[in-house]
Amino acid sequence: MGRTSHILVCGGAGYIGSHLVRHLLERGHRVTVFDNLSTGHRAAVGNADFAEGDLLDSAALGRVFARAPVDAVVHFAALSIVADSVRDPERYRRNNVDGTVNLVRAMRQAGVRRLVFSSSAAVYGNAPGEWIDEEAPKQPINPYGASKAMAEDALADACRDGGLAVASLRYFNAAGAHPSGMIGESHQPETHLIPNVLRIAAGADAGPVQIFGRDYPTADGTCIRDYVHVDDLADAHRRALAWLEGRDGFHPFNLGSGRGFSVLEVLEAACRVAGRPIRSIDAPRRSGDPHRLVASITRAEQMLGWLPLCSDLDTMLETAWRWHRAPRF
Repeated sequence: MGRTSHILVCGGAGYIGSHLVRHLLERGHRVTVFDNLSTGHRAAVGNADFAEGDLLDSAALGRVFARAPVDAVVHFAALSIVADSVRDPERYRRNNVDGTVNLVRAMRQAGVRRLVFSSSAAVYGNAPGEWIDEEAPKQPINPYGASKAMAEDALADACRDGGLAVASLRYFNAAGAHPSGMIGESHQPETHLIPNVLRIAAGADAGPVQIFGRDYPTADGTCIRDYVHVDDLADAHRRALAWLEGRDGFHPFNLGSGRGFSVLEVLEAACRVAGRPIRSIDAPRRSGDPHRLVASITRAEQMLGWLPLCSDLDTMLETAWRWHRAPRF
């Protein structure tokens, strides 16, 4: 995006969305955030224009598109807690799939054709091999992953109908915080490993850290995940927006660091970064957790010119620790 653009960021008050909003504003783009604030924070969007609303509310979507011409859309507005999706799969289908279909309908009515979609490695399930590439079959093992896979299918169908260009960015595990310390990861309830570990280290939670399963087929028996710094994710979204100009069709990209860490390795690194011990206890496996998710990121590197420059484990933990010691919201 060499020129100044107006980007509509749905779900822009959330963790990853707010980092992209800052990233775009710092580069001179106009940003409008559309968010229902069910999990996001109004304070996180900074000076961006803000409209409160829900993707399931077609009238609210129409109003936000009518405010001013929009050049492209980024869609983060989804429910994303695996355990919740197991308890209430219909809610996840309605929000994550029907909401996406509503957004595409509103985009078409407004004549907007570029969309960057926040997808997930959960679409792959327990994919075989050391590294997962974009050609791996989509075999989700929980309703959250299934909802993302269904949303992708709906977007691919919309692209085949013509007039739409979609980059579907399949995140592995976002981590870290903005270097300024102004925005970070804050969910209620918090289910992600790194913020939970650091909340306990900072005294915001009494703990201990729960280790969900020690009998997975991995070296130390705990799940392995690929973590990617949230600022690297923001950079990938900006690059994807620019790359879509003049293109059609549906294009998936994995976003990770290409390296996996076990739960115990993350816990050990967090103790080192925080400079204090962090208590842990063993707990049963959670339903729907794959044992290993590590990305092949060759396609994003080659096609988007993207590199995860901030995604070493210590940098992710250090920036997140800076925020957790003095959270702003």
